[in-house]
Amino acid sequence: MIIVLVTSVSSCGTKPPALNYPALANAAIKLDIDIEFKDNHNLYLESAGWLGVPYRIGGTTKSGVDCSGLTLNIYSTVFDTKLKRNTTEQMKQSTKVSKRKLQEGDLVFFSSKNSKKQVAHVGIYLKDGKFVHASSSKGVIVSKLNEAYYKKYWIRGGRVN
Repeated sequence: MIIVLVTSVSSCGTKPPALNYPALANAAIKLDIDIEFKDNHNLYLESAGWLGVPYRIGGTTKSGVDCSGLTLNIYSTVFDTKLKRNTTEQMKQSTKVSKRKLQEGDLVFFSSKNSKKQVAHVGIYLKDGKFVHASSSKGVIVSKLNEAYYKKYWIRGGRVN
C-alpha cells in the first residue's frame, strides 16, 4: 500500500494545514485505504479509532456500539452533524444516492434476510468501494460493497446535507 499525501506551496505565504502523518499512515494501514491529500482526513482518523469496538445493540460508546450509534458518533465528530438514533430515521435524513455516485462520508443502507426490504443496517462510505460499519458478529470493521452479502441486501446510499 502506498500512502499518497501531497502538499502544496502557496504563493500568498499561507501555510498548508498541519498534517499528522504518523496518525494518517496508521489509519491508512488499519482501514486498508490509500489516504490522499484531498481526502477528508478526519473521517479516516475517526473511523480508524472505532475499528475493533465490539457490537452492542443500543450502544453508542467505544465500549460497545451498534451501526446507527457508530454513524451518529462519526457524523457528530467529523461533520458536526446530528444524526437521528436509528437506521430508518437516518435514511429519512439523507438524500438518495446511487452506488456509483457515492462520495466520502455518504451513508450506505442495507436490509437483511430478516427485514426483507426494510432498512436494517447502516454504515459510512469511505472510498474505493469500502465502508465502515458496526457488524453484529465482528464489531466495527471495514467491508466492501461488492461482497456478496452487501450486494444482496443493498438498499441505497444517502447524502446528509
